Amino acid sequence: MKLYAKTIAQTLPNWATVVTKSADLFEVEINDEHPNFQSLLEELATEIEPGIIGVKAEDLCSRLGIEMSNQHLYQLVEQAQTLISLIATHPDYKQLLNEGYQPDLNIADAQTALSYLQWELERNREPSN
Repeated sequence: MKLYAKTIAQTLPNWATVVTKSADLFEVEINDEHPNFQSLLEELATEIEPGIIGVKAEDLCSRLGIEMSNQHLYQLVEQAQTLISLIATHPDYKQLLNEGYQPDLNIADAQTALSYLQWELERNREPSN
């Protein structure tokens, strides 16, 4: 998992590494399988919406001493596509499908929606003649 930050703490946990650094942006790679990171997620888990448990990005960043960068929508779409691809190939997801999991909307629907959004963003980037 990657985070993009304006500022970061002097020291990061051993499961977080600065990958690239520019004048106004740090790219931080998180080893999201590291046990200490998983423990932190469990500690920060909260009910985001009724019935939905998760971790708010602002809580995670606050704990790490990171100030998030406002990413461009295009970058967020690319990250979402990467995450959805990881979900689609994850053994636990495949097991759910094998056990009969049949959602109304599936991974391919999410990928298609993101592709449409990406195409629209690209179309709006092109200079008009």
